[in-house]
Amino acid sequence: MHKADTFTDKQRTSQKRVRGLIRKLYADLRIYRIKPSRCRSLAVRARFDRVFRRRTGFATLDRLLARLHGNKAELLMVLDRPGSPLHTNGSENDIRCQVTRRKVRAGTRSDIGRDCRDAFLGLAKTCGKNRIAVWDYLGSRLRVAGHVVVEPLDRYARMRSNPA
Repeated sequence: MHKADTFTDKQRTSQKRVRGLIRKLYADLRIYRIKPSRCRSLAVRARFDRVFRRRTGFATLDRLLARLHGNKAELLMVLDRPGSPLHTNGSENDIRCQVTRRKVRAGTRSDIGRDCRDAFLGLAKTCGKNRIAVWDYLGSRLRVAGHVVVEPLDRYARMRSNPA
């Protein structure tokens, strides 16, 4: 939406109007997360269709709206699962360091290298989220003498999701 180049006042007006409609829809989704109801869910779905089936006469914007409407189920997942996040910022932040490294080093040379990189990046991120040093975790898994004993990571994830 923000990257769509506009060339005329009519296109700028259309883009601004659609952005406003999307902001209002997002605000409704945020309200729904706090207080979900069937009535509100139906209203948000109807509004989504009105916003993303709209035709503005600006071809680039119309194609973008149609593409986003095609992802309706994914974009409105919060209506089925109110606990799910409205954005992917957490996931994007998790991979940001790897993207930077890949740009600097031009990636891996083999599929095995890529798989190893991805596995260790996931391990490092999971350990970091659980405040565990990755080397302590590896030492514990490999049973290195004198290393701190660390539980399997799935236990920490379960403890975070079920604090009781």
